[in-house]
Amino acid sequence: MNHDTTRSSGTTDVVSTQSVFGAPCWVSLTSRDMQVTEDFYRAVLGWEWRSAKMGDRFRIALQDGAPVAGIAGVATMWQVAVAWTPYFAVPSADEAVSRARERGGTVAVGPLSFPPGRAALVADRDGATFGIWEGELFTDWEAWLRVAPAFIRLHTRDAFDAAIFYGEVLDWATERPGCCEVRYEGNEVVLRSLGAIVARISSGALEAAPDPTIRPHWQVHFAVSDVAATAKTVEEHGGTVLRQNEDEAVLRDPDGAQFTVTRRSGPDG
Repeated sequence: MNHDTTRSSGTTDVVSTQSVFGAPCWVSLTSRDMQVTEDFYRAVLGWEWRSAKMGDRFRIALQDGAPVAGIAGVATMWQVAVAWTPYFAVPSADEAVSRARERGGTVAVGPLSFPPGRAALVADRDGATFGIWEGELFTDWEAWLRVAPAFIRLHTRDAFDAAIFYGEVLDWATERPGCCEVRYEGNEVVLRSLGAIVARISSGALEAAPDPTIRPHWQVHFAVSDVAATAKTVEEHGGTVLRQNEDEAVLRDPDGAQFTVTRRSGPDG
């Protein structure tokens, strides 16, 4: 993946993500107890761990030696929920935060400098939390797509309204070369970057009214070879199985973070 290197207004060399801007580029888990979290995901998903450049409260998960996700032991310090959060690549964290605020979103944290970049935690106008990342990516983006989450999905009350919000904040479907494509497919809004499906936004059938009972949230789906075996391992290591079928299971880790495991075929079947 090719990048153009520019210098930000601070001291960090920022790698401009021109080829993936607006696309999800990372997933991170806010945690209260990093050791418990590391042990759980090592057992459930086979991850190994290494330190991160951003400090002692941050760790990088490795799958087959490749970076796939992060842990941020900041849930208590930042007073944020324990949760999995997708991060979207942006050329400027400040501009993205400003756009989110102008469109009714709220900013929980940041933008803060975390070499090699800058990050912020934002909630959309329906309360779903997501992250934005400006700077050098943790790994090659196309390689990350192959080994990291199968996909991410926003469960929300109105998929079209949500797509407009994110499109305006993250520059989706603009005339800018390399931007993400947005289409309505199979009762979902589907986001593609460089031809690959990178996110989905779901709110039910096209003719259905927005559902006020849905608590909007981004759900991270990880690919596994055996859903049933993974669900059993979750329970054996202090987690909870919320829902399960042959193809996927919705799970909760011991700290309370929810995630989904999907049979390795992924969203395209």
